[in-house]
Amino acid sequence: MNQKYKTLQRYALWVIDMICIVISYLIATWMRYNDRNDYGDKTLHYMVCIVFLLFCVIYTFLADWNRDFIKRGYAIEFISVLRSIAFILIGSLVVIFFLQWANILSRFVVMNFIWMDIVFTYVARILFKKFMIGHISSDKNVTRVVVISEKAQMEDTIESLVRQAGDVGYKIVRAYCADAESVTDEPWYIDDVHVHYGIKDITSRLITDPFDEVFINTPNISQNDIEDIILGFEEMGVTTHYNLEIPTVTKAATHVQNFLGFSVITYDMLRTSYKRLFIKRIVDIIGALIGLIFTGIITIFLAPAIKIDSPGPVFFSQTRIGKNGRRFKIYKFRSMYVDAEERKKELESQNEMNGLMFKMENDPRVTKVGAFIRKTSLDEFPQFLNVLKGDMSLVGTRPPTEAEFEQYNEHYRRRLSMTPGLTGLWQISGRSDIEDFDEVVRLDLQYIDNWSLTEDFKILLKTVGVVLFGRGAK
Repeated sequence: MNQKYKTLQRYALWVIDMICIVISYLIATWMRYNDRNDYGDKTLHYMVCIVFLLFCVIYTFLADWNRDFIKRGYAIEFISVLRSIAFILIGSLVVIFFLQWANILSRFVVMNFIWMDIVFTYVARILFKKFMIGHISSDKNVTRVVVISEKAQMEDTIESLVRQAGDVGYKIVRAYCADAESVTDEPWYIDDVHVHYGIKDITSRLITDPFDEVFINTPNISQNDIEDIILGFEEMGVTTHYNLEIPTVTKAATHVQNFLGFSVITYDMLRTSYKRLFIKRIVDIIGALIGLIFTGIITIFLAPAIKIDSPGPVFFSQTRIGKNGRRFKIYKFRSMYVDAEERKKELESQNEMNGLMFKMENDPRVTKVGAFIRKTSLDEFPQFLNVLKGDMSLVGTRPPTEAEFEQYNEHYRRRLSMTPGLTGLWQISGRSDIEDFDEVVRLDLQYIDNWSLTEDFKILLKTVGVVLFGRGAK
């Protein structure tokens, strides 16, 4: 399981265990005392619960005994629950004894707390495990891996990776034989993985394919021969795992780790912690929910105006390219006539943008209402649904169209190594006033390389000003 989901697992188990402790303790206390007069000092009862929670934190973050949570069976999970509750109970009772609170702690409360906490925690963990396995193994969230190996090691490499992957969120999508001298017409499959011959121009061949990570196992090939491939994937912003060999060739963060049973050197362009990314996702969800409320209100007024101005649907959807090449449908209020895509070819010669994007100040495809909602950025509001779904973030890079993506090189591809956003450095730096696509790429990569939660909040605040004054909008 990759680091992102390990972090999610750790914090989710912590929250689950804490909730189960609180519920079990409150029920056990209510069963013993209810409205009776021998309750004693209520504050001390709450403090006992806090001590239980304190040892739960110590167990979760200092002991880290849940790192193999996903692969544990039902029996092992039950033993793990017993072990964790025993640790929490023994530690807490020792502290309670020395604090001289034992006189207010009923044995009836303790016994009921123990069995209820065991049941609640075990059931909650099993349900969470089922959810976790389903979530990280779904087609949307699974980590797609490309394998590069020598022919002699190919079969063992793929079979070992597939066996180790199991339900831990990895999927081998294709493989490339690094030392193939000739290409045959006969397809080669290992465990449903299509093996391709040769690795010449492999990064350019993979530019438009959706994949997240690369595993390289080429012990008999010179590190110098692999160096350009690793640099190519770094340029694309793709995490690369190199088995056994240790070439120091990139600016990416390099660390040794275990990847599905192999000891690898990992080159990772992500220089932040997944804790901060989880906070970013929480902010996205909150922001998306608020944004969708405003979207509903705006729709009441915009929908009739759009329909009256020009025939066609109120909303416009288009396939865009998301993180690491994933396709998704982006939603907007329709600002153009319904035949806009067909008419685009006639206007290519009037493109005011240098590079892959198309921008035109007085675009005849834009309706009267469309011009207004573009100027005020109201057309973007339905994208809060994309944010809620996880296809986009509040702040990120600009999601390209499929036509743009098909013309990408390795350098351009790296701007897709983070989730695209409603706004970003490009949007607050002039938006349509920027006339060079390379400048858009530069700003997006600047955002990726210097990402922080503080920077996100700054961009959100500046976006409000840009939207209010309509600076750079066309």
